[in-house]
Amino acid sequence: MSLVWEALKSTEILVVGDIMLDRYIWGRVGRISPEAPVPVVHRRQVTETLGGAGNVALNLVSLGCRTSVVSVCGTDAEAGMLDNRLSEKGIRAYLVTDPGRPTTTKTRILANQQQMLRLDHEQTHPLPADVQERVMQSINNCIPRAQVVVISDYAKGMFSGKGLAQEIIALARGQGIPVLVDPKGLDWERYRDATGITPNTAELEGVTGTALAADESALVASAKQMRQHLALDWLLVTRGGQGMCLVGQYDSEVLISAQAREVYDVSGAGDTVIATMAAALASGLPATEAARLANLAGGIVVGKLGTQPILASELATALKYNDLQRFYPFAAGKVADIPAAKAKVDAWRIAGDTIVFTNGCFDLLHPGHISLLYQARAMGDRLVVGLNTDASIKRLKGSSRPILSEPDRAAMLGALACVDMVVCFAEDTPLTLIRALKPDILVKGSDYAPGQVVGKAVVESYGGRVRLVDIVQGYSTTRLTEQVAAGTGKNEKTSSTS
Repeated sequence: MSLVWEALKSTEILVVGDIMLDRYIWGRVGRISPEAPVPVVHRRQVTETLGGAGNVALNLVSLGCRTSVVSVCGTDAEAGMLDNRLSEKGIRAYLVTDPGRPTTTKTRILANQQQMLRLDHEQTHPLPADVQERVMQSINNCIPRAQVVVISDYAKGMFSGKGLAQEIIALARGQGIPVLVDPKGLDWERYRDATGITPNTAELEGVTGTALAADESALVASAKQMRQHLALDWLLVTRGGQGMCLVGQYDSEVLISAQAREVYDVSGAGDTVIATMAAALASGLPATEAARLANLAGGIVVGKLGTQPILASELATALKYNDLQRFYPFAAGKVADIPAAKAKVDAWRIAGDTIVFTNGCFDLLHPGHISLLYQARAMGDRLVVGLNTDASIKRLKGSSRPILSEPDRAAMLGALACVDMVVCFAEDTPLTLIRALKPDILVKGSDYAPGQVVGKAVVESYGGRVRLVDIVQGYSTTRLTEQVAAGTGKNEKTSSTS
């Protein structure tokens, strides 16, 4: 599978749907309240981001697409916050105000990496006629630029009844523009004649009245029947840990397996799936390849805490390591480039995690490496490993190194339970990476003097610490390769862990 990433920059996507403000209160739990059997959350930080249709739009701009969003909000402070977030992300916003409803806001309280409570502030009554008319005016102004239209239905009132959704589908399809729908509720007639819809298994079960989760053949049959009934080009069922099922014209079906990932939060995964489908279709990929890419993207975002978009760089990295998933389950999902790594580290830090960093070539993992990594991980909540690329190792070690390629070395590190993320760096030292991630603790082996540790001054400048850990004597990649070349298994003493 290949995607021309530059093509995404020339795509124009219009998102129409229920927008909301996702507010996160991050804290720590240390005790139970004496007033009631509930945990006491000590608030550390509050963050706000785009939710619902806004998160679909955020995923699209994160993939590099030009994006517009048409939605309805209230006249409250939250509406201003939404407008600011949209503007900051470069999303063209057409927010139609309805004085009769608040801006939909979901407030989540998270502590110790778990969601403790969610508070919703919303009204879900149908749009008044004048509000719906203003929504259609905005859509008419935006649609000439669009290559794909996404309807993001969160059952907050925009698409109650058949009117608005059917108007949008007729308008777009009449101009040859594909319409993708993320459906909600039990009445899918309002999505008739769309290009494709992306329900999850539970949503399809709700509409068909049939248990489908444990019966793949019944799920495929129901999906085909629903596609035909609604006159869709295709229907994509997202199945969580079981992957996806795409049914298309001529009753063909494609079953796409899920990839092994650590799941932290499924919030927003459906938004990522439909956004990636829209971006891929707009850039010229056929539906089957677009679905495979959406499956990969969905697997990445469930590994993030809170609602966070997919990044183009994350998808590119995941594609690079995609073939290694069968050899290293969960491992390839831990490999990130610097922008994706920074986003994940920032989220971990908001959640109160202590970030530990170490680095090296890690060419032929040996007991010295394993000991260093586990000691490093014990110093904090998350361990990030900086890994020299193949080119930088050749400069440092000579043309005969590395022995194992960069993808293999990264995936093997990711397979270790003590490693939370692997980030490759092309320079001879990890200084640029350290400056980007700002780890709380920088770890190296005790064979280094404190003054020799690259990044020491940077880490200490913002209050971080440098720690040297004991190393297992007698192991080094250089020595091991020399012994193999000499035909001996005897491991002579050395203090290097390179």
